[in-house]
Amino acid sequence: MVVTRFLRGKDFIDCEEWSREELETVLQVAGDLKRKFAIGEPHELLKGKTLFMIFYNPSTRTRNSFEAGMTQLGGHAHFMPPESSWLKAESIKDTAQVLSRYGHAISIRYLRWELPFAETNRILRLYAQHSSVPLINMEDGLYHPCQGMADLMTIREKFGENLKGKKFVLSWAYSSYFGGYTGSECHTNIALMTRFGMNVTLAYPRGFEVQKEMVDVAKKNAEEAGVNFEIASSMKEAAEGAHVIYPVNWLPYSLLGGTEKDTDRRKKIIMENTEKNRDWICSDEVMMAADKKAVFMHCMPFARGEEVTASVADGPRSIIFDEAENRLHVQKAILALVMGGL
Repeated sequence: MVVTRFLRGKDFIDCEEWSREELETVLQVAGDLKRKFAIGEPHELLKGKTLFMIFYNPSTRTRNSFEAGMTQLGGHAHFMPPESSWLKAESIKDTAQVLSRYGHAISIRYLRWELPFAETNRILRLYAQHSSVPLINMEDGLYHPCQGMADLMTIREKFGENLKGKKFVLSWAYSSYFGGYTGSECHTNIALMTRFGMNVTLAYPRGFEVQKEMVDVAKKNAEEAGVNFEIASSMKEAAEGAHVIYPVNWLPYSLLGGTEKDTDRRKKIIMENTEKNRDWICSDEVMMAADKKAVFMHCMPFARGEEVTASVADGPRSIIFDEAENRLHVQKAILALVMGGL
């Protein structure tokens, strides 16, 4: 079902805050814009409109897909890192209200490993509270909704729109890079894939449990959709019969937050616990346990030989570049819907 009423002005902070019909509309519009992009058909739906992009963190896919998307839609994206603006000195209220006078939407990426997951999300919602234009979440400590929608679009392209009976495995994976992930992809995807009818298995080693509230959402969505949600303690066992294998590293929720003075101590403990689980890697052996048509997905970036072996990442089952491309099309759909209205 496609929603034909305007979604103009609606914030996109968490997929759970949009109805199933609204999310279906995003996917349908994304598919149409992808077709137009493929054949070179102009689609300047946001001509003359401006998106402000506030990045508190580095980015490759997110920044470039949003910038390219706004250009293709006929608008313009302003890149705003904290070091080249007054973001650190000025109140969120003042920044949000000023940018609302200058343009048509604000998008924010804000991750801080040393803070509780919910704190970065609270900052985004504070911007939204004081903004008179829609706010789009480009990733915070709790959610990565644009990535989740791109993942869902990619899975439906490979397996069809009816995902009932398909198994989605999201697993913790070893990475020596510290602080890159806080669990946002995990939280978004276990909730989104259960909601859209997939059986979901979440796998992680002891000590890397995710936030209980996020697990509760996935369980609720699974029950309402009539599908299964399970937690496993082995990546290979979780992969048995799976159609999608999605490994990603995240920091242990129990060790996030706290006082600044114990940051170094917590970082040391986290890395010690991480090093104990170097065998949590998506390998050919893991993929062999999955369904014969199973695919490998990852939000990227990753280091080959850590979260995933090179043979899997570059192998015939890998769809990571289809997945990365769909960030562009999904985000263009969201931008067109909340900034313009179709």
